[in-house]
Amino acid sequence: MRGKPGDRLVIMGHRVGEVERKGEILEVRDEHDQIRYLVRWPDGHEGWVFPGSDAVIEHKKKKAS
Repeated sequence: MRGKPGDRLVIMGHRVGEVERKGEILEVRDEHDQIRYLVRWPDGHEGWVFPGSDAVIEHKKKKAS
């Protein structure tokens, strides 16, 4: 899983009824074989995330020419 700025990071809910969280990736850092993402969440909060197995990347769709 490798995202880039503009993609969305989706973290699945951990319990029944818990909704998934989606945020926009602003920055990507790959240090010591660990990828982390600076993510802006819908409430405007920004923070670094080390994604786990509960996370997926939704790649930004390219515009048709």
